[in-house]
Amino acid sequence: MKNKFYIAANWKMNKTLKECSEYMDYFTNLLLEIPESKVIFCPPFSALFTMKSLLEETPYALGAQNLFWEESGAYTGEISAEMLLSCSVTHVIVGHSERRHLFGETDRMVNKRVLKALSSGLIPILCIGETIEQRNNNETLAVLENQLKIGLESVSGEEINKMIFAYEPVWAIGTGERATPDQIAEAHVSVRISITGIKMGNADNIPILYGGSVNSKNVSELLKIKDVNGYLIGGASLNADEFISIIQQTENYIKESE
Repeated sequence: MKNKFYIAANWKMNKTLKECSEYMDYFTNLLLEIPESKVIFCPPFSALFTMKSLLEETPYALGAQNLFWEESGAYTGEISAEMLLSCSVTHVIVGHSERRHLFGETDRMVNKRVLKALSSGLIPILCIGETIEQRNNNETLAVLENQLKIGLESVSGEEINKMIFAYEPVWAIGTGERATPDQIAEAHVSVRISITGIKMGNADNIPILYGGSVNSKNVSELLKIKDVNGYLIGGASLNADEFISIIQQTENYIKESE
């Protein structure tokens, strides 16, 4: 049987407070069994406080989509770790490809966010991945290794053990395209080897998620890949029926593997 599965919903810039309430009411009434997988909802900042209330007395975790590395100050548009903690956030996405490629976040900036999250008691979901040009130039593994090397600078082995990682090929985000099972397996093995080298230990139990046009139709393929420990899901998580189907298929796989 695999390690524990993590299923994270990244709602990006979607859902008003009313839509969050309607979604969670439908979701909790339809998914009656408590999943063994760790389900994490990452709504936009505007919905964090509302989602805090909606997730009370449920087994689901609340995550944020980003954080800044300073405690406070003149940083218009940013959000601090303390602000996230005040909303009962436990997880935070760091280094998502859209942050890197749309907003110019560098590996050094990602590293600062990782360090701040860890020092504040938040669990970072560190995203890494290559562009289509890098994939076509056979640079994928080198890119992943470099992103990990810089992103985890000054992070101890003990701290790395508290983290979650997500491999998300940039060319598969929101495009409907998806890496092949062999490409995903190769990337995940490479990430695990790189983490092992950085922390000078065994990374077998560190969760590595796949993100990139995951949906209810292709999740069965992902479940068969040994080093995939869950998913970071964008568009498919916005539809409650679709997201529930992904969770249920994962739960069925877990039960069959016991």
